Parts: sequence; structure tokens; C-alpha cells
Amino acid sequence: MSVLVIGCGDTGLRVARMALAAGRSCAGLVRTADSAARLRAEGVEPLQQDLDGESLSLPAVDAVVITAPPPKQGIEDARIARVLDALPQPARLVYISTSGVYGDCGGDWVDEAAPPRPITPRAQRRVDAENRLLAWAGAGDTELVRLRVPGIYGPGRLPAQRLRRGLPVIRPDEAPWSNRIHVEDLARVVWVTLTADAVEPVYNVSDGTPTTMTDYFLRCARHLGLPEPPQIPLADAEQRLGAQAASFIRESRRLDIRRLREGLGFEPNYPDLDAGILASIEPNSL
Repeated sequence: MSVLVIGCGDTGLRVARMALAAGRSCAGLVRTADSAARLRAEGVEPLQQDLDGESLSLPAVDAVVITAPPPKQGIEDARIARVLDALPQPARLVYISTSGVYGDCGGDWVDEAAPPRPITPRAQRRVDAENRLLAWAGAGDTELVRLRVPGIYGPGRLPAQRLRRGLPVIRPDEAPWSNRIHVEDLARVVWVTLTADAVEPVYNVSDGTPTTMTDYFLRCARHLGLPEPPQIPLADAEQRLGAQAASFIRESRRLDIRRLREGLGFEPNYPDLDAGILASIEPNSL
């Protein structure tokens, strides 16, 4: 099986390493020369192209992973449209979407049967991308898997700078439910869905242990040896944090990952947030 990772950054490179370890050929699409050199050093064939450029040239492969995000503006994903125009149809394509497509669920548990109700433009762009992929895959013979992923943490992804700046968090008793996944576990999910004999069209992805952003920041502060952030009422979020940051805490949901566990036998290596944070601390983070 040949594999192409479109957007071969942190998560994508981890998937590429798994492909190489399994004896598969793997190419990764990146934008910069430095990123291409990094892939080459890892044994991954680099494809240096700009997804927002005038033209793309993508190879025919057996399996494709798309980790590249949509553009930062609008409610449509013109970037994925360009990718699909240039991509020969593979046997299977795994797309990393977002759990934000579900919108606000009032803290309820959400499984894959829940309809998308995106609130923010960034979530609307993801729904647009999913719909474009569904139409494209349905017009050919590609098996499409959409992974609805929450906040990703891991080495180099902890909020150390935010904590050092002393930005506030929502009071624990008002903080909405949120979900997380360690980047190592996310890469494992991608590889499992890429190689399993039978897959479902969509999977919720998380560590299976919902908590709150406030809880996450407090735990990070403790493990990083930094002061706890100040706490503010939910009503003050937009004024104190700004509209964009506040939009992340207007939604509350808990992701049900039984389909991932029972259907694919996946268990996260980091279901415990404290263990995941400790495993993510780099020497220069302290």
C-alpha cells in the first residue's frame, strides 16, 4: 500500500512513520523547503507544494490522509476543492475533521448519529469540506473516513505561553465540557482507520475522558510548575478573552467514542489527562 499524507506536519509525520515502519511507501505534501528536508531525512518522499497555489500535482496512491486545515476565512473550504480536483481517487481516504461540527450540545454525550450543527465559521468550513469529500468519494470508488477530532495536545502543544501570560480561565463551576486527544493517539487512530479491513464512514475521536478547558489549564499549570491562571465568570469571557477565544467555550459536549473502541478495538494510550500532559512536557518547557 502506498500512502500520501496531505499536510504532513506533526500528526501527519507520525502517521508517515507508522507507514514506513509497516513497510509501506509514503509521500508527504508540505509547503516549505525546511519541512520537505525534514521529511526527506525521515525517509518520507517530500512533495513541496502550496495548497493555495494556482495548480497542484498529486500522485496516484492507494491511501490518502488529509490533515491540512481549511482556510482561515469564510464558510467554505476552497482549499479542499483544489485538492480534490488534483487528486486521483485512492481506495481509501481519511480526513481529519473537527468535533466542532456538532456545535453546542448542552454538555450531552454525542455519538456519530448526531447531525452537524456548526455554529462558528471554522466549523462551517469543516462541514463544507466533509460534504465536498462525500460527493467526490461517492462519484468514484473511494472509501471515505471522517475523523471528528477535538483539541489536540502533546509535545510542543501545551499552553505554556498562555499560562505565562496569565490569561484567565472560566470558573470551574461554569466551565463547559470539552474533549481532548493526545497527538500520539490521534496518529494511531489515523493509522488504524487507514489500514483496517472494514471501517465506518465517521468516527468520534478523543481520549474518552471529557473534562473542561479550565481543568486542562489548571492541570497543565501544575505539571509545568506555573501559576494557576485567574478565574472569571463565563459572562465575562468575550470581554476578557476576545470573541474568537470565547467562541471555543460557548459550546459544551462530551464525545462518545464507543464506535472507535468497539468497532476498531482502539484504546488510547493516554486516557488519563495527567499522564498525557506529563508525557508531553519537553525539557525546555519547564
